[in-house]
Amino acid sequence: DFVTNIFTILRNNSGGPEYFDLRLMELGMAVILVADDDDILVELARFRLEHDGHTVITVSDGQAAVQSARKYLPDIVILDAMMPRLNGLEVLHILKNDEELSAIPVLMLTARKGEADIIGALKSGASDYMTKPFAPQELSARVDVLLARAGYV
Repeated sequence: DFVTNIFTILRNNSGGPEYFDLRLMELGMAVILVADDDDILVELARFRLEHDGHTVITVSDGQAAVQSARKYLPDIVILDAMMPRLNGLEVLHILKNDEELSAIPVLMLTARKGEADIIGALKSGASDYMTKPFAPQELSARVDVLLARAGYV
């Protein structure tokens, strides 16, 4: 189909994966940054979100999350609370205190289920909070809601 042909052309004529991601952004797809050090979870989230038509950028630590957020200006950031280098709450704090990044919705997706963890993340600026294990369909629905709230069309 048309979209598959565009992707094939971009992949074959690109300057690498970074160029391909940037071309997809120009096509109007939502760009979602997923930061988690659990490879299985990352692939599950990537599969579901790409199936929904989004471009997914993945990183495995907090420092890379901040760098990628600054580089790609994603439409949504999905953060694990417990990551190496910077934890999710530290990344959240950096994003929410950066003028260029502060409006990006952040969904915390973490194994931390305590009431204090949830309230702390929401009070720190998280737009939503999900606990692991998670249903991919619920993640998809929450991402759609956050995109709608942010005015993404």
